[in-house]
Amino acid sequence: MRYRTMINELYYFRDINFTSVFFRMFLAVICSGIIGIEREYKRRPAGFRTHILICLGACITSLTGQYLSINLHYSTDMSRLGAQVVAGIGFIGAGAIIMTPKNQVRGLTTSAGLWTCAIIGLCFGGGFYEGGILATILILLSELVFSRLEYWLTKRMPKKIIYIEYSSDTILDKVFSMLREKGIGIESIQLSRGENTGDFSLRSAVIYLESHSIKVDNAQFDSLFQDFENMEGIETLEII
Repeated sequence: MRYRTMINELYYFRDINFTSVFFRMFLAVICSGIIGIEREYKRRPAGFRTHILICLGACITSLTGQYLSINLHYSTDMSRLGAQVVAGIGFIGAGAIIMTPKNQVRGLTTSAGLWTCAIIGLCFGGGFYEGGILATILILLSELVFSRLEYWLTKRMPKKIIYIEYSSDTILDKVFSMLREKGIGIESIQLSRGENTGDFSLRSAVIYLESHSIKVDNAQFDSLFQDFENMEGIETLEII
């Protein structure tokens, strides 16, 4: 009997009424606020209020779709409004992504968190309380615990970075060929075009070497450094 009463109460909160609407919006504010506090503490571009507004807005959007279909009997798809939230939140998330003066991309985690926060709002707005609460817990776990694990792994993982400034794209091809000859793999590369200097436009490249390439001994890197220095067209060279 008690179990049946709990089921009936749960169905009551999944229905569209004043109590359930208040409860869903309240949960959206609380859960998104907790996520936002963590982002605010880490001085990220989107913090406490931003996460609350995004999650609450998504929750209201989901509720509006249900209200139009269930209460007003409009012949409309309830999920259509929510689908626009999933696509539209990308514009806000893009504003949290910035490029630092060191050519590093920052804000990807915050941007992904904003998008996920909007999905949590849709969960609560649709009455999927279990999914919204569980997602909040997992987000906090990834932000608080997995971030430390990532930092620990990054510190223990050796890195080698080559920074060069060059005047012609053919120089970059020669650099790649020389790295391949020595069995050194490239993990990623960042290119940028600088200001015009004299008769040529100076370009720069940051080359991140693959982790297994770090096993190459220092003598080979010294030899590689000398080869790069003797290469005509390279203006600046650093191996970090």
